[in-house]
Amino acid sequence: MTDFLETSESPEKLDLTTPDGVARNIDKLAELFPGCVTETRDPATGELRRGVDFDTLRQELSDHVVEGGNERYRLDWPGKRAATLAANAPIDKTLRPCRDESVNFDTTRNLFIEGDNLEALKLLQETYLGMVKMIFIDPPYNTGKEFIYDDDFAEDADTYLKRSGQRTEDGAGLVANPESKGRYHSDWLSMMWPRLKLARNLLRDDGVIFIAIDDHEVANLRRLCGEVFGEQNFVATVIWQKVYSPKNSASWFSEDHDYVLCVAKSKPDWFPRSLPRTEEMEARYRNPDNDSRGPWKAVDLSARNRYDAGIYPISCPSGRQIVGPPTGRYWGVSKQKFDELNSDDRIWWGASGDNAPAIKRFLSEVSSGRVPQTLWKYEEVGHTQDAKQALLKYVSFDNTENVLNSVKPIQLIQRCLHLAGPIDESAIVVDFFSGSASTAHAMLSQNAEDGGNRRFIAVQIDEPLPKPESGLGTIFEMGTTRVRNVIKELETDSGSNSESEHALGFRVLKIDSSCFKDIRHRPDNVAQTSLLDTVDHVKEDRTGEDLLFQVLLDWGVDLGLPIATEDVSGHQTFFVDTDALAACFDTDLDETYVKTLAARKPLRVVFRDGAFGGDAGQINVVQLFRQLSPDTEVKVL
Repeated sequence: MTDFLETSESPEKLDLTTPDGVARNIDKLAELFPGCVTETRDPATGELRRGVDFDTLRQELSDHVVEGGNERYRLDWPGKRAATLAANAPIDKTLRPCRDESVNFDTTRNLFIEGDNLEALKLLQETYLGMVKMIFIDPPYNTGKEFIYDDDFAEDADTYLKRSGQRTEDGAGLVANPESKGRYHSDWLSMMWPRLKLARNLLRDDGVIFIAIDDHEVANLRRLCGEVFGEQNFVATVIWQKVYSPKNSASWFSEDHDYVLCVAKSKPDWFPRSLPRTEEMEARYRNPDNDSRGPWKAVDLSARNRYDAGIYPISCPSGRQIVGPPTGRYWGVSKQKFDELNSDDRIWWGASGDNAPAIKRFLSEVSSGRVPQTLWKYEEVGHTQDAKQALLKYVSFDNTENVLNSVKPIQLIQRCLHLAGPIDESAIVVDFFSGSASTAHAMLSQNAEDGGNRRFIAVQIDEPLPKPESGLGTIFEMGTTRVRNVIKELETDSGSNSESEHALGFRVLKIDSSCFKDIRHRPDNVAQTSLLDTVDHVKEDRTGEDLLFQVLLDWGVDLGLPIATEDVSGHQTFFVDTDALAACFDTDLDETYVKTLAARKPLRVVFRDGAFGGDAGQINVVQLFRQLSPDTEVKVL
């Protein structure tokens, strides 16, 4: 009985109380709104306990800025409530396809989105909710030299200083040493807050986000992620050695590193994939005694942790007596276990048989991978010069000023892609600060290396390059040019086939106003001359493909599904993922067309309102589908 108690865990005690309803409700609330759960001090005991920030919750559930606030532990700044409102406010926008700028438009599942990333994240909510495996972003580092997102525009530092009252129109400074005053912290936090909140919604439960950052905002970013994702889901702060030589021109310290924050959507559901073992690690295993079990390395038998069963004398094969483990240490196994290991030739005594005993650890019995560490050296994941050279290889520049300073090496992002998890055909990778498209490049390269079929969604605002370029106007065009040339290289290396075309390509989608006119007017505000404008609520400049992508967004259909265009009874008809969705936006459809389309039994169909000559015609269409294809869902624009 004594031995049993020493080697078994104590039985778990029954909880004889009823469930704590408040704690359970707070747990549920934390899943929906992590930033609303905070710490409060119990007025009776003075102890800290978990509580709900009702002001923040009220803002989450409100469509306007609400006032109020009590003292509590939280990250706060001027503009936080407005930023929360910006995250929740709806927009009337769509994504318009651009075939001319795309590669393998009909078959690729990769997306390049041009436009403000806050709007893009809102547009993607319905379609990609809980579907994204990994997000990598390299947001503006907020050094005072980079543009500031203000939701609807971007501005340089000079413009910001004038707008914020720190500089006059003639350039005179109004604030002493403004770069040290944290003038950008509130604006930067207000920019990041809504984007991270929307990004969290896109992640799968086993999803993860990696965020590159430097010293200027790493502390604020860590706390911001705690509010958005929950402190319990923080994984690690990685130190990336970004340069290979010190900067001797530095006034104080040469800044040799940046950071990469790693945060999981749900930490219990995500674990990093092990890294491959290095050649150096493999070289430590040898086989000097020709053991049939293969290479091994000697591991010290003694340990520092107290182990009462690990104190006993040992006799070496040479006859030398070892009275016990080294002073202050213990043998790592009991005497019985030691004898078993020795009998199995798992103890190494040295070539002479006179050394202190060591355990033989065989290469065949150790893990095939290694645990990732938080220090990433440039030899393994590249440095800033590698990043710039990679960009220059695929994009030709007239002006060196256009080679971005914050570009990341693809090896760094490939490390994140590897850690994100096993190769998964449904794995979506998102970068909503795409810049020069390093993430898209890294993903294509990683797929080529490990046979993965990941797909990317890259978002970049339509920002002009610092200097005019021949053939390039914006950073977005720079990114698509880079990836287009990467694809050409990969196709040359692998040979062009249907599989490579499926993976090697991208659709360019551009954020624009809705395809539909705003006809939601009060009767007394509608003039007789404008009544005809409400007959057809589709804007005149929109194509059938424009309407198709708005339908995909509204219906929550994957924007990367294959699209085919066919002539059905004389009408242009779009088929998404074969027969998952059929769409026709002509205005003169007849019964013959409907019967022909229904014979294909699509899962969903959508037509233009009025395409069948009024309500009676639309009712007839519904009846025909009920007869010929009862499982088809029918809708009109």
